[in-house]
Amino acid sequence: MSRTISEIASFLGLRFQGDGDRKVDKVSSWEAADASSLIYIESREVAAQFPQTVQAACAIVLPESAPAGISAIFSERPKLDFARAASLLQPRPSSAGMRHPSAVISASAEIDKSVDVGPLVTVRAGARIRRGCILHEGVVIGEGCVLGEECVLYPSVILYPQVEVGNRAILHAGVVVGSDGFGYVFDGDAYIKFPQVGTVVIEDDVEIGANSTIDRGSLGVTRIGAGAKIDNLVQVAHNVQIGKGVVIAAQTGVSGSTIIEEYAVIGGQVGFGDHAHVQKGVVIGSKAGVLPGKIVRSGETYWGIPVRPLSEFKRLNALFGRLPQMKEEISKLKEQVALLQAALQKFESK
Repeated sequence: MSRTISEIASFLGLRFQGDGDRKVDKVSSWEAADASSLIYIESREVAAQFPQTVQAACAIVLPESAPAGISAIFSERPKLDFARAASLLQPRPSSAGMRHPSAVISASAEIDKSVDVGPLVTVRAGARIRRGCILHEGVVIGEGCVLGEECVLYPSVILYPQVEVGNRAILHAGVVVGSDGFGYVFDGDAYIKFPQVGTVVIEDDVEIGANSTIDRGSLGVTRIGAGAKIDNLVQVAHNVQIGKGVVIAAQTGVSGSTIIEEYAVIGGQVGFGDHAHVQKGVVIGSKAGVLPGKIVRSGETYWGIPVRPLSEFKRLNALFGRLPQMKEEISKLKEQVALLQAALQKFESK
């Protein structure tokens, strides 16, 4: 969607310099930019060394740091305002009420007339799908599921029965929500399946990456809080509670009944033992391991296995790097102690 530079600046509430009537069609990296592109430059150092060959229509930059020859919108947070501008130039897809003839829809399902239903979609009995949703090919909506307004479900998303999804949720290809949790009781000879009869509630403005899985509660609710962003290939187990605005990177696994409070940031490949508790605003670095029942307290960045405050992790990591040298030093010290002990025994025997 084309916008003028002045329209974009007005939308962002920012001032600009240059040709305000120039049209901008898209957002780009500066390497791929052309004469209709909006780009951003996040530091004055980069702006000062910016290649003169870049042909962008406009750059969002820090105040008074525009490269020569490019119209500019001035922002204290260029990356953030670039993302906001992208929502104006490339808005979310909108539905048009399309129903593909291959879709299978229960007579008792309630689907707003504006909803797009793609090829081979299945909507089962009692499901309710509200205004503006888009269901891409192969989506399955189980019995009694509820979708809020303007949700986008990409190909092969599966919602098991009784799942609730809030407004404006985005579920990428292959997401599975509401499958049974991993719960068994050992009777001495075999594992007996513990009931998995709860549900999943996904609140407003949640985005879940491709092939991630969210298990239903065993007896209660697995909850994904409003505005949470979950990357690809993430596993969320039964009864997990993820708070508002939490960000979880790819290949993380969250074991059952873990609580992650609002605005925590979880790096990639983090592993959580069951019943862990991550407090508000905590940052956990990639590949960390959180032990079962561990409380990860607010006010710190954490790293390592087992997870520990970053300052402590760095000290230990520095020592780990010196282990071969320390081993050699210890071996020499042991030799010297042995010589001293032998000399002392010889002295005492006289």
